Amino acid sequence: MIKYSKTHKWLLLLLLLIVAPVSASSSLQQMERFLTDMQSLQAHFEQSVLDPQQRQAARSQGVFSMQRPGRFRWDYSEPDKQQIIADGRQIWLLDPELEQVSVQTQEGALQGTPAMFLIGGDPVEKHFEVVDIGDSQGFAWVELIPRDKESQFIRVLLAFHDNLLQRMEMTDTFGQITRFQFYDIQQNPTFKPGFFVFTRPDYYDLYQR
Repeated sequence: MIKYSKTHKWLLLLLLLIVAPVSASSSLQQMERFLTDMQSLQAHFEQSVLDPQQRQAARSQGVFSMQRPGRFRWDYSEPDKQQIIADGRQIWLLDPELEQVSVQTQEGALQGTPAMFLIGGDPVEKHFEVVDIGDSQGFAWVELIPRDKESQFIRVLLAFHDNLLQRMEMTDTFGQITRFQFYDIQQNPTFKPGFFVFTRPDYYDLYQR
């Protein structure tokens, strides 16, 4: 049996007190730094949708852009071209194949989604219960549980590396999982004026939700 002197015991206790908080809060620290440092963002993404049996139901890719406060844009390139733009008041969905546009209010559409804190200024804890779930697969993971019982999602997982959001996974109320992987990430790029303004083609049908 190894015997420790009182001095050794105090040193071990101090080591635990010093190391444990840093390890336990690393994921939350990365998320806070990401949100604090980020005013705009652009990245390529790959999106996968899994059914409740974990089978891949769809896969797509494109470019994601966002700017605080309140603006984002998804430009899908594969397998079909689509565009989603949030202009600060409304969210527009452009479907070139169907030649139609859908629009809905931004506040209602984003309730309980990660976009609420990515493009807004509210603290994450206002809308989500935040859980540090530690390191895995080379990433620091955070779980978000929506406080709004009407949210379409039951949990959101965020993966950070070097204080940047690298992956996002959302599970909806039907058990369907949507996964995003981000790469070629640019933090705080400058966008041209009007980049987040949507202009509807005259001959496209308009549907309001």
